[in-house]
Amino acid sequence: MVYEPSHSERIRYKRLQDAAYQAGLDAVTSLEAALALAGLVLPSLTNDGPVGSRGFVRLGGCSVSVANQLAEVIAAGAHVLHEQRT
Repeated sequence: MVYEPSHSERIRYKRLQDAAYQAGLDAVTSLEAALALAGLVLPSLTNDGPVGSRGFVRLGGCSVSVANQLAEVIAAGAHVLHEQRT
């Protein structure tokens, strides 16, 4: 016998999926803004929709130059955070 979700279960699932999709959009927007502050762009950055009721952001590919710049920015930010904690 196949399980058929109830109407309320389907509604709850849809709301979870919608919230996960929105979380992905918000994360993409936030990451794009942070990258722009560093003068960087990830051209393939996109919201890839919910996966298992969780947002999923696909970072995509970039040039070696952008990857190196991104690593430099992340390292600098991590260093600042480390200094603030100590």
